[in-house]
Amino acid sequence: MTTVLAPVTGVAVRLGAVPDPVFSEGLVGPGMAIEPDRASGTAVAPIAGTIVKLHPHAFVVVGDDGRGVLVHLGIDTVQLRGEGFEPLAVEGDRVSAGQPVVAWDPAGVEASGRHPICPVVALDAAAGTVSGLVAGAVTAGDDLFEWDDPA
Repeated sequence: MTTVLAPVTGVAVRLGAVPDPVFSEGLVGPGMAIEPDRASGTAVAPIAGTIVKLHPHAFVVVGDDGRGVLVHLGIDTVQLRGEGFEPLAVEGDRVSAGQPVVAWDPAGVEASGRHPICPVVALDAAAGTVSGLVAGAVTAGDDLFEWDDPA
């Protein structure tokens, strides 16, 4: 079992609350989303592993077991071309769970007309393997959900 941590501080909500069908309909995979606090902050690694993809607005960490978790900082934030985001790591870095990966400004994302909600997705997860999805206040580094081994 893999424990996936909250990458940002805010309120955890179901993926269905994300205003983008790619996430809300689970097309990328199951998981949760976080409506972030608007203060500037840092997104942390949701699991220990290697950063295999890093954009200013999104990153993927793959654990030693091959499981990958996507963190997407806001919706349509690729259009900002990095403005309001500062990567604190590079692709290929090994990170521990809870280690800072990207500094960002959720209020700036919102001011740009984009939604700052943060999907946290278990990539390629088998049906029924994500559990413990609890909505409510979370702090970056808190447990967000469990990714169980397939039966």
